[in-house]
Amino acid sequence: MPSEEISRQARCFLSQTGCYSSVGQGCMKEEGDRDASDKYPLHAVFSRWCAVTLDDLPMAIEDYGLIGDCRTAALVSRHGSIDWLCWPRFDGAACFAALLGQARHGRWAIAPEALGKTPEKVSITRRYRGDTLVLETVFTTDTGEVALIDFMPVHPDPDDDGSSLIRIVEGRKGSVEMQMHLVLRFDYGISVPWVMHLDDEEGITAIAGPAMTVLRTPVEIEGENLSSIARFTVTEGRKIPFVLSYGPSHLPPPVRLDAEEELRHTEAWWHEWSSQCTYEGPWRDVMQRSLITLKALTYAPTGGIVAAATTSLPEEIGGSRNWDYRYCWLRDSTLTLFALMHGGHRQEAQEWRDWLHRSIAGKAEQIQIMYGLAGERRLDEWSVPWLPGYENSSPVRIGNGAAGQLQLDVYGEVIDTLYQARERGLQVPASSWSLEKALVKYLETIWQEPDEGLWEVRGGRQHFTFSKAMVWLAFDRMVLNAEHFGLEGPVDHWRALRDEVHERVCREGFNKEMNSFVQYFGGDTLDASLLVLPLIGFLPATDPRMVGTVAAIERTLLKDGFVYRYRTEEGTDGLPGDEGAFLVCTFWLADNYVLQGRQDEAVRMLERLLAIQSDLGLFAEEYDPHRKRQVGNFPQAFSHVGLIATILNIADGGPAYQRKERS
Repeated sequence: MPSEEISRQARCFLSQTGCYSSVGQGCMKEEGDRDASDKYPLHAVFSRWCAVTLDDLPMAIEDYGLIGDCRTAALVSRHGSIDWLCWPRFDGAACFAALLGQARHGRWAIAPEALGKTPEKVSITRRYRGDTLVLETVFTTDTGEVALIDFMPVHPDPDDDGSSLIRIVEGRKGSVEMQMHLVLRFDYGISVPWVMHLDDEEGITAIAGPAMTVLRTPVEIEGENLSSIARFTVTEGRKIPFVLSYGPSHLPPPVRLDAEEELRHTEAWWHEWSSQCTYEGPWRDVMQRSLITLKALTYAPTGGIVAAATTSLPEEIGGSRNWDYRYCWLRDSTLTLFALMHGGHRQEAQEWRDWLHRSIAGKAEQIQIMYGLAGERRLDEWSVPWLPGYENSSPVRIGNGAAGQLQLDVYGEVIDTLYQARERGLQVPASSWSLEKALVKYLETIWQEPDEGLWEVRGGRQHFTFSKAMVWLAFDRMVLNAEHFGLEGPVDHWRALRDEVHERVCREGFNKEMNSFVQYFGGDTLDASLLVLPLIGFLPATDPRMVGTVAAIERTLLKDGFVYRYRTEEGTDGLPGDEGAFLVCTFWLADNYVLQGRQDEAVRMLERLLAIQSDLGLFAEEYDPHRKRQVGNFPQAFSHVGLIATILNIADGGPAYQRKERS
């Protein structure tokens, strides 16, 4: 079919769907597409028509940098392409989704033209500018040097729902030919917006349904293959801003921002926040970067902290273990509180505790393992048929069905978090104690039931040893609350329950032939979550049963220097395929080494972990030692919280010491 006819039919189709772009018209290349054309034939044709010319795939997970405004976050590749951004919140629909597919699913690239022609002649370095979340990528070509400065302005007013992404191209040396390629695709890569030039301003506006973005820049923008492109030259001393702002489509366009002023404000804001860090021990720079990452994953209006900025980055490249982590998990609560408090960020710790209290408020039997950013409970899970997934790792999932699972460990995590908050002088509302008593009263009725466990298995419920140990933690902390703070309650009854649970875990969760605790009662399989038992004070790390457990995990789950959660081939989780080593589990092993007096081994393990972090100091959820790549959602709060805890434990007096003390 002639290209003119393709273009004509495409315009006809897009005009019927209300998506025709007045800027992005032009000849569209026809190409094969592995999308679900049998189920969505119209979409398959549409995908071929609107394919963009730059059809590159996403980079390695660790090759992305994080920028954000404490409401949402974007991932920027080493080559200057923003391949992931959800607006207006972390859990909003992505307008750049190339991370989970290809360029045509939405991305924003700014880079030297030489990078596409002779990439071997372009050197790239990048860094965060000081203790901030302002990312600077420097491209050096045969003709000059240019810096790309990426950031999202932080607005401290929680009622200000505006959000912008700013990119400044700064000439450092010589002269560099640059290109910009903007592919906006709302609704996770499927909705092509209506693009128009701004009236009386330089730039364009893009609208699709309720969403609107406005790009303001002095560079002339042209439409090509339903994308927006620009070619320009930057010379030494010249700065060219690109300001992309988001807003509701029924309102006037977002206000114009001065890029240089916003850069100064944003750098000052992050430097002021980072200056609050009170830790002065070893690996301070590493800890500071993890604290900044944790802050970046915070949803400022509510204080909730998302597990990661992404969904569906695979635990195994090409596999189906792909989950949406843009929500707030209760399992991270206590260590998150410790990380923030030890880092000197008391306000964030208070806001996290307050988020937790609001989210779980209500009937005790309706507590969930995770919630939305404001405490939302409906996190319905569905798959995106038009996204092929990161390196063909499908399905791409939105929402998380595990929100409805029974996980007994969350009761212990919540009660311990609220206890630790009192211990550290955080404000606790009077209603909190009534809520805690209601939670443990309900826990009394269900603790002997099997559950899905910490790892959210989909292979059926078991009596997971870790879950039962966390039940013990709940009753134990209720006793300590009464003893330390004079709170009223049936303390003798809680003591009896605590002892009953402890005895059962030691009797049914310990395999004498293996000389180890096991994944579930009566079983003979191991689980890295057992490493947590000494960290919460269930047993001393030097207890022969824990020494045996650590040794068994070293023999079975410690491979190539990293700890795996469990052996997936045993089928407990009910999922096909394999996964990488779980980073927080490796930190837990280092923590056990510390408590067992094996300090040198703990330091070596920490250094091994630091050797695989990205050049920007970021960790995903897992690591594949064979591919030597990070895998899983990115950056992962649980990994960074685990890193902070291990640094504090090695430096002496960290969470492992403080949680195990019960006197």
